[in-house]
Amino acid sequence: MTFFAWNTARSLRPILGLDRESIMTTPAHSNRRVPREFLPLYEYLEHRYASLVVLTFEQIESLIGFALPEAAVTDASWWTGESAADPQTGAWRVTGRLATPNLLAGNVAFERVP
Repeated sequence: MTFFAWNTARSLRPILGLDRESIMTTPAHSNRRVPREFLPLYEYLEHRYASLVVLTFEQIESLIGFALPEAAVTDASWWTGESAADPQTGAWRVTGRLATPNLLAGNVAFERVP
């Protein structure tokens, strides 16, 4: 387990008493579903109070537990969700954030929409 994963898991349990199995795939305050594989990213972003959260691709992969698809590291539209059929965008849109990828730097800025 990486430090990032340990710290995330540690910060959620004592404060909220949550584990991954207790989170539903449809957050209570939204009609949009979050794909099960992206629930850890949703949880992480939902419980960050900063208006801007920047994560590297490696940190995101550590959170979700698998490698991002090739399109995520080569195509910015994978993050922006220009197609309504992009289910992964629910992980951050449900939290009220927009994703702005920097493919050259290998990171994504999740900014809270006012």
